[in-house]
Amino acid sequence: MPGERLSGLDASFLHLEDDAAHMHVGTVLLLAGGAPAYEDFLAHVERRLHLVPRYRRKLAFVPFGQGRPVWVDDPSFNLRYHVRHTALPEPRDEEQLRALAGRVFSQRLDRDKPLWELWLVDRVGEDRFAIITKTHHALVDGISGVDMLSVLFDTRPEPASPPPAEDRWLPRPLPSRTELLAEALVERATVPAEALRSLRALLRTPRRVAEGALERLAGVGALAWAGLNPAPPTPYNRRIGPHRRFAWVRASLGEAKQIKDVLGGTVNDVVLATVTGALRRHLRRRGVRTEGLELKAMVPVSVRSDLERGALGNRVTAFVVALPVWCEDPVERLRLLAEETRTLKEGGQAVGAEVLTRLAGFAPPTVLSQAARLVSRRRFFNLVVTNVPGPQFPLYLMGRELLEPFPMVPLARNLALGIAILSYHGRLDFGLVGDFDELADLDELAADVAEALEELRAAAEGVEVGTLSAR
Repeated sequence: MPGERLSGLDASFLHLEDDAAHMHVGTVLLLAGGAPAYEDFLAHVERRLHLVPRYRRKLAFVPFGQGRPVWVDDPSFNLRYHVRHTALPEPRDEEQLRALAGRVFSQRLDRDKPLWELWLVDRVGEDRFAIITKTHHALVDGISGVDMLSVLFDTRPEPASPPPAEDRWLPRPLPSRTELLAEALVERATVPAEALRSLRALLRTPRRVAEGALERLAGVGALAWAGLNPAPPTPYNRRIGPHRRFAWVRASLGEAKQIKDVLGGTVNDVVLATVTGALRRHLRRRGVRTEGLELKAMVPVSVRSDLERGALGNRVTAFVVALPVWCEDPVERLRLLAEETRTLKEGGQAVGAEVLTRLAGFAPPTVLSQAARLVSRRRFFNLVVTNVPGPQFPLYLMGRELLEPFPMVPLARNLALGIAILSYHGRLDFGLVGDFDELADLDELAADVAEALEELRAAAEGVEVGTLSAR
């Protein structure tokens, strides 16, 4: 049967989605110069589309929920539907662009079509333009999404010629409902047999298996313990609607590295400490008592190997990190978070999450659906904070340089705030997405992020190198 079945993790993003919670990731890309003509941009995308075949595929659902959906060629594929063209109202500034991004991110992707969109925005200010991207999380994760920039972007101002397509694209016939059901039932019967054969092969090295099993069991236990302790109630954990606000904060990757070199930890620890300081300011301004308060952040971690870079689909796991918003001292916050993340890595929580993710591949779709809904209803964490490493060299689209990418992470049910961070060419850009009603003050939270980072930078300038690295 012509098709590619979703993994258990990819399918879980479909189960998490409803009319209010939209499971697409996105970016707002600011580029230098004047925007290309729409027809030229359309031709540029079309010339490179064969490099990502799944972008011409849509979902086919198995009858009676007896298997995970399958990616199949869309015989009605129309590139103009997916590549949109728009312009900002006057004064065509960044405030107007953020408002447009919020509206674009508020619209759920149509599951009857390939799950992605590109929006070409004519002009931002005097000498820039923008592209807004939107891709369903079932199609691509953050790390893979950064790799896929190479499809549209070049590493030099002169556009490179993409490798030619082997043949003109012709969609394969859509499978019938009977074929979809039969294939799913055959797979369900045969995949466990493959798993047993793999297990017998592994048992030839019992010591290695025993050690690996113990490590994974410990990891699952650590993750389960984190889940048994619900996150505290906050303004960020209320039932959300379908509408979004979007904001961003500019930062320097070099400054973040300088902070961690002086105060200790990693760049990711600096990011988490910055977010923690911002949330402390924001909650206190809303009248929330922060004494003794620790928020729980779900922090995705890529487990994609170098060999898998550029492949679509999700290869992520996650930590649940305690954010000490009770702590007033920015240096102490960073130290606490560096210690927390180090303990989580040593405790194997990420290993446990990966094991559960792999097991989801064997779960019947009905079980997977109920599990996804349970996770969305129970308050396991207060918000998502994801930090994605991007290329540290300039990228170009049709000769125009990419200046800044601002990322967006989706909101699940009862999660009104998400924060994504993307490093690119010496920059560290924060993208904040919030429920339109619950986070009406999202711009103020963005200002809190900038102030919290400045607080850490000022603290680093007053401390000698190495003073806290051993603490």
